[in-house]
Amino acid sequence: MAARVVVASRNYADFANEASFEVKKHDLHRLEEGPPTTAVMTREEGLQYYRTMQTIRRMELKADQLYKQKIIRGFCHLYDGQEACCAGLEAAINKTDHLITAYRCHAFTLTRGVSVREILAELTGRKGGCAKGKGGSMHMYAKNFYGGNGIVGAQVPLGAGVALACKYLGNDEICVTLYGDGAANQGQIFETFNMAALWKLPCIFICENNRYGMGTSVERAAASTDYYKRGDFIPGLRVDGMDVLAVREASKFAADHCRSGKGPIVMELQTYRYHGHSMSDPGISYRTREEIQEVRSKSDPITLLKDRMVNNNLANVEELKEIDVEIRKLIEDASQFATTDPEPPLEELGNYIYRRDPPFEVRGPNQWTRYKSVG
Repeated sequence: MAARVVVASRNYADFANEASFEVKKHDLHRLEEGPPTTAVMTREEGLQYYRTMQTIRRMELKADQLYKQKIIRGFCHLYDGQEACCAGLEAAINKTDHLITAYRCHAFTLTRGVSVREILAELTGRKGGCAKGKGGSMHMYAKNFYGGNGIVGAQVPLGAGVALACKYLGNDEICVTLYGDGAANQGQIFETFNMAALWKLPCIFICENNRYGMGTSVERAAASTDYYKRGDFIPGLRVDGMDVLAVREASKFAADHCRSGKGPIVMELQTYRYHGHSMSDPGISYRTREEIQEVRSKSDPITLLKDRMVNNNLANVEELKEIDVEIRKLIEDASQFATTDPEPPLEELGNYIYRRDPPFEVRGPNQWTRYKSVG
């Protein structure tokens, strides 16, 4: 064992510390200059991005498996294919910054600091879940992370409210507010854009454009698919959402824009989801298997990062395979916990409605049933 460690450390010393990469040029709206098209990535950063994205991928595939086994029930929206959006964005902002998203939220729950076991236990409705088994797939929370929201587009005005609090408190924090191309036509989003621009709120509005709103392609749903221009009077940029470095550089640019007092910015991430909209959607009635396979073979975010690291001597295939093995074990252990942890007892159904209020009674499904609510 000691010899193996010595060999490994000697091999690691042979790796490059960092490398520079070209990223796709960003499309700009009302901006004189945009993010750089060259990104520097250190070996340590690359390994971290790889681990994060691979963990998200494996976690979502495990959720798919548990759902098909009928261990996870109800709504469930998976994020595989879109990992670069989450990993790149999180690499560009601070943990003290705020983030709110729609119901495809498992990945952001992870990057905001919740463990895989707590996420999977929440999906299976167990006491050890991050919302104590009461939130499920669409309602997960963490410090400075406000969900997980089930109503289409409703998180956008909430995110502007969080940004208003940041400005009011003057704490140099920003709010990242995410929504999908399907929600982009909601009226409340345009109302929010107007108020955010008037008040110069430190808010990054991010449209994760995965090309389909449920089963409807963007071309059939929107007269203009230039979502980064939808803010009209708000600056915007369109980014390759399958490239973690492109997302990171664009997100840094957007965060600096907001912190400098220039107000909000709109960012469109062009990405793709491999699964259907939700678990009830096979995902092949409105697109072909060939289309999905082509994206997997040409634009997969994890493969792109892996190739960059190996080709530029930041890592080797064996090291990345070791990480894969670690992640598989992590996911299996979390799955074991999520399927054996007890469900919350019925008498706790009314708990945690309010944070600090004294205990009070909550009416159940009929007037004769009462539950005690403890904060």
